[in-house]
Amino acid sequence: MTGPAAITLRGVRKRYGKNTALDGLDLEVAEGEFFCLLGPSGAGKTTTLKTIAGLEEPNAGTVELGGVDMAGVEPYDRGVAMCFESYALYPHRTAYDNLASPLRSPRHRLPAHEARERIGEVAELLGIGALLDRPVGRLSNGQRQRVALGRVLVRPARAFLLDEPLSHLDAKLRQAMRAELKAIGSVRRTTTLYVTHDSVEALALGDRIGVIRDGRMVQTGTREELWHRPYDTFVARSFGRPRINLLPGTVTAEGHFRSPDGAYELPLTVPAPPGTAVQLGVRPRDIGLRGPGTGSGTEPTGTGKGSGMEPTGTGKGSGTEPTRTGKGSDAEPTGTGKSPGLELTGTVHVTELLGRATEVTVRIGGQQLSLVVPRADAAGLSPDHPARLSVPPESLLLFEADRPARPGRRIST
Repeated sequence: MTGPAAITLRGVRKRYGKNTALDGLDLEVAEGEFFCLLGPSGAGKTTTLKTIAGLEEPNAGTVELGGVDMAGVEPYDRGVAMCFESYALYPHRTAYDNLASPLRSPRHRLPAHEARERIGEVAELLGIGALLDRPVGRLSNGQRQRVALGRVLVRPARAFLLDEPLSHLDAKLRQAMRAELKAIGSVRRTTTLYVTHDSVEALALGDRIGVIRDGRMVQTGTREELWHRPYDTFVARSFGRPRINLLPGTVTAEGHFRSPDGAYELPLTVPAPPGTAVQLGVRPRDIGLRGPGTGSGTEPTGTGKGSGMEPTGTGKGSGTEPTRTGKGSDAEPTGTGKSPGLELTGTVHVTELLGRATEVTVRIGGQQLSLVVPRADAAGLSPDHPARLSVPPESLLLFEADRPARPGRRIST
C-alpha cells in the first residue's frame, strides 16, 4: 500500500451504556479498494460505518480519512456518502427528488441538465428509470432500497459506506446488482466499504474481506486467504454452503487425528502435541464420493477462479468430476483438484438435491460429514447405502478445539 490508506481505524472503541459495540477495532481500507466487512447481526458492522461517517463519536481510538484525523470533523465535511439499510428517504418526494437531493446541496450543486444526466445514468443502472416520477411512498421496499443506493452513487465522494444495500432485493436482482456495484467501484476508483452478513456477497464483491465478531476484527485478507487459511473456526464457518465440516478428535502419539469413538484415524500434515483436543476441517466440495451407485466415483475438484462462481456439479454420467460452471459473481474459492490421498468408509444418511449438485450426508461412526457431488453420481444413493470418501490431504485444515469464549484457532506449520 503506497501513501495513506483511504480509511484507517486504530483501536476504536464504542460503548452504549454497558454494551460494547466496538472493542479496539483496527481497520485499513486502501484508496480505490472495494472492502467487504462481514459479520453476524450485532457484530459492530453498522457502528463501524457510523463512526467513520462521523454519526457516532468513538470513546477511544482514532478515525482517519486519507491520513487525516477526523476528530472534531463534522459528518458534512468528511466527504463520505453513506447508504443506510433503513433507506432514510423523503417519503413524500418523488424518486427523482430523492436522488437529486445531494446534488442540490451547496457543496455538490450541479447545473440542472448535468444533474438530470447523472441521475438518469444511475437510475438506469439500478433499474428504476421508469420510477423517477413516482412518490417514494408508492414504491416497494426493493425499489426504495435502490433509490437509497442511487442517492449515494450520484454524488461525488471520497468513500462510499454501504450498509447492507441489497438486503431487500430479490435473489436475481441482487446478483445483477453485485456485478454493477463492483463495476462502479472499478470505473470510479472510489473507495467502498461494504457491510454484509452474506458470505456469498462478500466473496463476490470484496477485493479484500474483513471478518468482524463482537466488535473486533478477527481476520482480513483476500477471499483465497480467508477460504484456504482461516484464522479460526469462526472464520472457517463464515464461508461456504454447505458449511465446512469440523470433526472433533485428538492427536495420537503417531501424529494422527483420531475420532472420539476411534472409528477412524487420519495422518496429519501439520504437527500438534499428542493428546491435543483438535478439530479437523474439510469443506464439502473437497470430498470425493465412491461406492455402489456412484460409478467410478467423483473426485474432489476445484477450478473456480476469480471472484465468483458458486461451484456446482455438472457430472453427466458415472465417473465424472464436479466442475465449476457458474457465470456471474457468486463463486466460492475451491480446492486444488489433486488426486485423493486419504480415504474413509461410511454409510449415506440423507441426500438433498441442490440444483445440478446433490448435498449428501455420510455417517462415519458417530460423526456426520456433508459433501456435494454431481446429481448424476448421487442418483443411485439411498439411506444406509455404503460409501467410501476420498479427501486430498492438502485440503484438510486443523484447528484447536473450540472453547466457550473463543473459537479454535487454526494450527499451521
